[in-house]
Amino acid sequence: MSKDIFARYSRQIFIEEIGLEGQRKIINSKVLVIGAGGLGSPVIQYLAAAGVGNLGVADFDEVELHNLNRQIIHTENTVGISKVKSAELFVKNLNRQVNFTGIDEKITHSNAEEILSKYDIIVDGSDNFTARYLINDTCVNIGKPLIYGSILGFSGQVAIFNYKGSKNLRDLFPEPPSDEDVPDCDSLGVLGALPGIVGSMMALQVLKIITKLPVQANQLTLIDTLDWRFQTIDF
Repeated sequence: MSKDIFARYSRQIFIEEIGLEGQRKIINSKVLVIGAGGLGSPVIQYLAAAGVGNLGVADFDEVELHNLNRQIIHTENTVGISKVKSAELFVKNLNRQVNFTGIDEKITHSNAEEILSKYDIIVDGSDNFTARYLINDTCVNIGKPLIYGSILGFSGQVAIFNYKGSKNLRDLFPEPPSDEDVPDCDSLGVLGALPGIVGSMMALQVLKIITKLPVQANQLTLIDTLDWRFQTIDF
């Protein structure tokens, strides 16, 4: 490992459970982040900073002004351009050693398997249940671990699905709710720091899986930042 690479990641390498071998695993990993919004932003930020060697980002939206309270990889200068392009600019400015692949299209039944199969770990930062169940089902079909997160208001959730035979989203919630029964950030809002907390937790789970550290599968973490309570539910 060259001096500049060692210096860049030294504070991770100094962790006994990571070391040089763990950093090599991070550099050689392939991670796909679906959604470059509130959750995807901190995930992208911390995975790029950690040195994930091959980072894919899939999104089909453009950056809008109201995104900026929580989608921290985007700026006023990138309002109006695609989130994928904005994410690429951010990653290249942060860490040019990362091989960034932008996927400026919607994940659908026709392309999901082809796109997801190229990566080791999938991170779901999508904002609707149709996408979440499609991503989950595809990961089950092709045997990919999935990091799941959701946010609303002051509350969030994090889970690891389909990792080494563990359960998946349908084991927790067998069917998606109807669209009219689902509140979202556009109608009820979200405090900007919340996706930073939840997204950072998701990024940490990715790095633990890459470096073969123990993780808690078959467990849903509930985050209530208003009353500052963290709970876990086994399923």
